[in-house]
Amino acid sequence: MLAHPLHLKLLNRDNVVVLDDLKYKSIDGDLVGVVGDSWLMRTQPVSVTWHSIKGVKEESYDEIISALSNDVSSLNSSSISTTSSYFYGKLVARAARMALIAEEVCYPDAIPVVRKYLKETIEPWLDGTFNGNGFLYDGKWGGMVTKQGSTDSGADFGFGIFNDHHYHLGYFIYGIAVLAKIDPAWGRKYRPQAYSMMADFMSLSRRANSQYTRLRCFDLYKLHSWAGGLTEFADGRNQESTSEAVNAYYSAALMGLAYGDAHLVSVGSSLVAMEMQAAQTWWHVREGEGIYEDIFCNENKVVGVLWANKRDSGLWFAPPAWKECRLGIQVLPILPITEALFPDVSFVKDLVNWTLPALERDGVGEGWKGFVYTLEGLYNKESALEKIRNLQGFDDGNSLSNLLWWIHSRGDDEDGYLGMGSHCWFGHYYH
Repeated sequence: MLAHPLHLKLLNRDNVVVLDDLKYKSIDGDLVGVVGDSWLMRTQPVSVTWHSIKGVKEESYDEIISALSNDVSSLNSSSISTTSSYFYGKLVARAARMALIAEEVCYPDAIPVVRKYLKETIEPWLDGTFNGNGFLYDGKWGGMVTKQGSTDSGADFGFGIFNDHHYHLGYFIYGIAVLAKIDPAWGRKYRPQAYSMMADFMSLSRRANSQYTRLRCFDLYKLHSWAGGLTEFADGRNQESTSEAVNAYYSAALMGLAYGDAHLVSVGSSLVAMEMQAAQTWWHVREGEGIYEDIFCNENKVVGVLWANKRDSGLWFAPPAWKECRLGIQVLPILPITEALFPDVSFVKDLVNWTLPALERDGVGEGWKGFVYTLEGLYNKESALEKIRNLQGFDDGNSLSNLLWWIHSRGDDEDGYLGMGSHCWFGHYYH
């Protein structure tokens, strides 16, 4: 078999022979021959947590609570105008973040308001009573589609033809996980629907009568997900946003925590670890690693859309020059797991410095600026905090309270995130 660079990084070499002189060039880097009946690959453990990894200092609570109070008071389920499964899911997850931030900064007054909002927004999708859209089961392909997507292949970004399933459902599952955590009785009532959503892209069943395709999006050879569904493209499968893929498996692991399901926590944690390492290998462009040629590394610090046999600097929704979008689509949504996705602070500095000039362009959205400042906060908290305080708007899945929580949970060390094992609760059992 041929191993790509990430295989070689994770491969236990005790029971295989690596043929270092047998190499083939590929768009994914050198493919190296490996002789062995089976491969054992180990990822570093990921500590899937509800709250920030390093915690928030008490002196920062007041500023976060002030923003959180405003954000929570503006929650109004009846004012939601979108029927898009993607944009609706982002609003659900945005509110769910507020409940967890409230727990972390000891502001329990916000939680009942968020709980009410989450019930009002999520239940109609689970009951099939949402006006204008909803989820249906497609027996032919073994998965869920939306009502809009079932009659229009372009609706919901192609959800009806199985595009972006882990993106859309990941946001809903995040909201469900948080609501099941703060309202266990609600969680028990809607557990069948919650698990159906998760199984759509995370089923491990091999049974012939399984209702869902096994690991619909995740590629067990490439070790990352594909977002493309049933459409054939000249350049094969594709995925744009690695961070939204990370969100999907992270949210499923959180749902496992909420339901006391150790198996789901384990599977979600394993998939999120591989998805992040694949993102760091192929989407995060570092000079001198040998994955990409120098001419590409000089022009790009992050891949826009990664195809099976093409690397695209542009995005589905933006040209290559919109670097803030290229950065942002690999960062959103901002979660505790985000710092594990960007463990290399020197790379983060290069990426932010590469992006900052693009913010001078006319018409740059305030929401996209927020993601640039998010990464800047990994190495320069004060500068990023000042910029965040001056923002005039936020991405529809983000909020001021979430950005302030992020900056104030950076900790004091200047080395940034020290690696997945370093802050993992069970890291000392790993070796």
